[in-house]
Amino acid sequence: MLSLLFLNIFVMCFYNFNFFWYFSIWILGVSAFMSLLNIWEPLTTFSLMTGLLYSDPMSSLLISLTLWISFLMLLASHPSVKELKNNISSFVSVILLLNLILILSFCLSDVIFFYFMFESSLLPTLILILGWGSQPERLQAGMYMMLYTISASLPLILLILWACQQLQTSKISYAALIRGAVEMPAYLLELLTFVVFLAFLVKLPMFSVHLWLPKAHVEAPVAGSMVLAAILLKLGGYGIIRIYQFFNFSFSNMTYVYLLLAVLGGLITNMICFRQIDMKSLIAYSSIGHMSLVLVGIFSGTSWGWAGALVLMMSHGFCSSGLFAMANCIYEKTHTRSLFLNKGMMSLWPIFSMCWFLLCALNMASPPSINLLGEIFIFPAALFSSIYLVFFLSTMSFLSTLCAMYLFMATEHGAEPKFSNSFNGISNLQITFAFLHWVPANFLIVSSQTISIWV
Repeated sequence: MLSLLFLNIFVMCFYNFNFFWYFSIWILGVSAFMSLLNIWEPLTTFSLMTGLLYSDPMSSLLISLTLWISFLMLLASHPSVKELKNNISSFVSVILLLNLILILSFCLSDVIFFYFMFESSLLPTLILILGWGSQPERLQAGMYMMLYTISASLPLILLILWACQQLQTSKISYAALIRGAVEMPAYLLELLTFVVFLAFLVKLPMFSVHLWLPKAHVEAPVAGSMVLAAILLKLGGYGIIRIYQFFNFSFSNMTYVYLLLAVLGGLITNMICFRQIDMKSLIAYSSIGHMSLVLVGIFSGTSWGWAGALVLMMSHGFCSSGLFAMANCIYEKTHTRSLFLNKGMMSLWPIFSMCWFLLCALNMASPPSINLLGEIFIFPAALFSSIYLVFFLSTMSFLSTLCAMYLFMATEHGAEPKFSNSFNGISNLQITFAFLHWVPANFLIVSSQTISIWV
């Protein structure tokens, strides 16, 4: 893990190197490929806490996802950044800095440092939106993102400082949180649950605090949309699982409230998807629906629910990132993201339609994807909490499948657009990063250790 951190710092030293773009792609690609090859080795070990760093299966999986998506972000941005020479060195530096911050967020054991990295990840993302976004509305989208996330995080830092005073220390590890949770008065538990989870629920995001996400996705460049959907949303899920794990909120009644809000939010957002006419906005609302299912698994309070939430976070990282990348391919050819104008792509780009179908099928949890494995874990865990959730969960899964089918049929079927004569063919690079999203999400399930370790 430390070698990957120093490798990123080493790459950033070559700011004026002529082949900075390709050198960064190779370094991130090799690191991501090696991390996925060795992804099951750390799963066979117990959690390791040494000083400032903390390593366990969850952090190892999310670090591998971060490296892989960072590599694919550079591939997807090649036409809009490298070919157009749009501040290449600055763009790669922002990507590497964001990559470093996210890796540190997933492996720091100190809560204060984790909070600092958790909030620091917003700055490179804001730079991506403001620096490489194409519409003037990106200023409003950046303001929405910063105000929502920072306002919700302020109570959390106050709670951390209060915990420092109570424990009489300037460093709070997760082990110290266990001692603090045991000594916590019962009447503070409900208020503490709301304050702790608020920052992570906005970052996830949960329905009712999600308005910043569709705006940020629509105005962000393809790299910004990929990192938002694939990794930054997982910071919220990672924080909830980590704090839930060590504070032990199982006895709080607020967890049942969040479980109900997650189920209802998943239903509502899947219905909202059918009202969208922008491809990126539809994919963004679909991501909120998937994150609602992750919340259902977390707040079920069972090992199956947590395992399903982790698997679903991994699968959603590959799936949503690939959908945003392929939607950007359509936008680069047609210069519009409207579902009313982008019709008949199947007759223009048959190979692209196959890639689009595979990613949409992955989005609807078709076998043999790990998305299906995550839902198989989450559904029984939620039903153990309340049998009355069976109708809502089945409806949510059905609507999610309909959304993916609607996204595919709206763009691939129908008459060819009138401006189709100016289209160029799909390049091999675009087909390549589509399969690089699809392959890990389907073939990670073949490991014989997966189910036994995660359960």
